[in-house]
Amino acid sequence: MSSSVCFDDRLDAGRQLARQLLPLQLRCPLVLAIPRGAIPIGAIIADALHGDLDVVLVHKLGAPFNPEYAIGAIDEFGNVQLGPDADPGSPWVREESARQLAVLKQRRALFSAGREALDPLGRSVIVVDDGLATGSTMAAALRATRTEMPLALIAAVPVASPEALELIGPLADRVVCLHAPPDFRAVGQFYRAFPQVDENEAVRMVRSRQPGDHATPCTGGLSDH
Repeated sequence: MSSSVCFDDRLDAGRQLARQLLPLQLRCPLVLAIPRGAIPIGAIIADALHGDLDVVLVHKLGAPFNPEYAIGAIDEFGNVQLGPDADPGSPWVREESARQLAVLKQRRALFSAGREALDPLGRSVIVVDDGLATGSTMAAALRATRTEMPLALIAAVPVASPEALELIGPLADRVVCLHAPPDFRAVGQFYRAFPQVDENEAVRMVRSRQPGDHATPCTGGLSDH
């Protein structure tokens, strides 16, 4: 491996994260993965913690002349978080928010196959991504999950920029990050293999895990794993 590579692939990253999370003795764990890249990582963590797996759906809001540049993010409940470059009253923000909310509703139907999203209420919730560059997507996911009143809210990532960790730190009860290198340029530089996660495979991973399949039942919503 080169000096900047920390993980063979997402499965390796998931195993390394799971080893750090296991000693926390989380109660009634629910792993929420940010699609699609975090789903293989989240599946490994959910299995290791004997918890449930679901997705948390957020989407960046792109700038008018560069859709790849994030001016904010929206969650599946319609909550919008805007960066300093965005005008909340602009027609573009309203239109982009409506577009991305429609996409999120379609994705929920795809991943959940008709069942409701798993309820974080009273559970130890681990929000997982495969790496953080700006941290804006994770920040939106944490804010959305916090409104659902989890017992504890943990952000878990294999690698992140120091700036991203500074952003998300106040939003979680605990942040588990394996590497935060000062020379961070892109998430993929820290993986030997970092292919796109196939959407069909990601959907299969989530749909194949019915609530309780891998979990110790939660007594009153608060059971040790």
